[in-house]
Amino acid sequence: MLTDNEKKQILHSFLETVEGISDKEYQKRVWIRGEGPEVDDFDETVCYFFDDGDPILKNYKEFGITDSQYKLLSEFRDQFESFSDENYWPPMFIDSPEWTKITTRAKEVLEAFHYNQNA
Repeated sequence: MLTDNEKKQILHSFLETVEGISDKEYQKRVWIRGEGPEVDDFDETVCYFFDDGDPILKNYKEFGITDSQYKLLSEFRDQFESFSDENYWPPMFIDSPEWTKITTRAKEVLEAFHYNQNA
């Protein structure tokens, strides 16, 4: 059983991953050009997103997530899964309209969780 503090840490870490998905400049700098100080890539982001996100979604009430946040996050998860199943090389998709929709939706998730206010 996770403590409330551990749940907060897990959710915060997950939202950090969503933040990376929302930020094209970060993606270009870190994923494509490999400039630090962060060490990250698209594959790691996909793994972190689903490894952390799926258990959170499955037990969302335990993480203090509201029904409206859950709905938005669940829809985003499905969109991101469809995208990541078909795309894996950021230089090929970073400026596509489809990826722009994903980054915009990620920003909406962050806003729904008041992420910038709690960071």
